[in-house]
Amino acid sequence: MKEHYIADLAKYENQVITEFFAVGVKQARSKKDGARYFALTLGDRTGQIEARMWETDGAGDFATGDVVKLRGQVCRYQEKLQINVERIRKAETHEFTLGDYVPQTECDIEELWAELNGYVASFTDPHLQALLRAFLNDAEIAAAFRQAPAAKSMHHAWIGGLLEHVVSLLGVCAWAATHYSVNRDLLFTGAVLHDIGKLHELRWGTSFDYTVEGQLLGHITIGIGMIEKKVATIPDFPAPLRLLVEHLVLSHHGKYEFGSPKLPMIPEAVLLHYLDDMDAKMQTMHNEFARNVAAGRAAGDITEWVRSLERPLLNTTAFLEQERPEVQVEAGNGLFAEDRT
Repeated sequence: MKEHYIADLAKYENQVITEFFAVGVKQARSKKDGARYFALTLGDRTGQIEARMWETDGAGDFATGDVVKLRGQVCRYQEKLQINVERIRKAETHEFTLGDYVPQTECDIEELWAELNGYVASFTDPHLQALLRAFLNDAEIAAAFRQAPAAKSMHHAWIGGLLEHVVSLLGVCAWAATHYSVNRDLLFTGAVLHDIGKLHELRWGTSFDYTVEGQLLGHITIGIGMIEKKVATIPDFPAPLRLLVEHLVLSHHGKYEFGSPKLPMIPEAVLLHYLDDMDAKMQTMHNEFARNVAAGRAAGDITEWVRSLERPLLNTTAFLEQERPEVQVEAGNGLFAEDRT
């Protein structure tokens, strides 16, 4: 269990700590006398800190991106906190939790997984149910699905983010399928599989990034390949149904300029696109409201410009709860006058 987070290290100045950190940068440098030392940037979910290790013999068996266990003194150099490392080694995977180093869903992963499987259990179409079971019962896919972020830096960009997004999307699909009288099982299948290619498009650990496969092909192309492989293992899977499932995945970005190879051409695809986009945008808004408060602004203040949405945002709940001067409208001219008494 991690005890010392970077945001709290000022409390331990001039003390020796033993702790786990992620290595963001590792550089071998030379002192004036030619002796080698390591210049490190260490991180966890609360921030980063510089570190130096002056005695490097036997301490090189770790790399950028690794989580390490170290013993070192928290000190201050040029007015900035730093760690002088005495001992260091690469940590074993069972010794740490990724959520201590990168953002992690606040939801219970097992509850999300059970909810996802509950939706699949409710299917009436045996072929679509068999297709999703082929994915969810695959041990490698299931393990990745429980951990994968939904994006590198946009919506649901945290451990478990893809699963959280899919379950959230299924919730709104459940209402929409009934309200608009569409094929429920087909819409649900699209919700589960639309981003399945992200299991191979993204890599995650102490940071999030794209794989080579992700860079060259993208998650839509990767997802179609994954679906075709699973369909091939299901006897007598109807060709028309495969066509519709693949169309859902191919068209879920909605527009060519958003990277969609095809425009949505069936009711379920139109719904999937708009509901997926809505879930992503609403999560982005919640993220920005939290970031606004973390930056020291009042919860009811307008945020800074949000690049992904191309506008600033306002948290209506916080805005309405925030104390503010009474505003009156002057009769006749429609101008606002503030009563500050």
